[in-house]
Amino acid sequence: MSKSGRLTTHVLDTARGKPAQGLCIDFYRVEGEERRLLCTAETNSDGRIDGPLAEGAGFTAGTYELVFHAGDYLRTAGVALSEPAFLDLIPLRFGVADPESHYHVPLLLSPYGYSTYRGS
Repeated sequence: MSKSGRLTTHVLDTARGKPAQGLCIDFYRVEGEERRLLCTAETNSDGRIDGPLAEGAGFTAGTYELVFHAGDYLRTAGVALSEPAFLDLIPLRFGVADPESHYHVPLLLSPYGYSTYRGS
């Protein structure tokens, strides 16, 4: 039986009330104290990555991390940030227990806060 699971994400800029276009995201697999970069992607005009970050045989049970480059995005969007910025890199570490499921990990972002959840 082939695996049908996948990992997707999107970013919404809640301060501006629109998708966060052009935000860079690094995707890692975490094994113990080691992180292995799997890919780097950038959000499109809808705040989404154009395809899954991982799927099928490349998506297995384990621990993963998404690192959102929020500071770079906010500066490019014209937000005046302090130095150092309150939010710069936002790491989200999460576990995948069932790699045959769809894991959707969105980020809701503003210059001074963020939230996330497991979506569908």
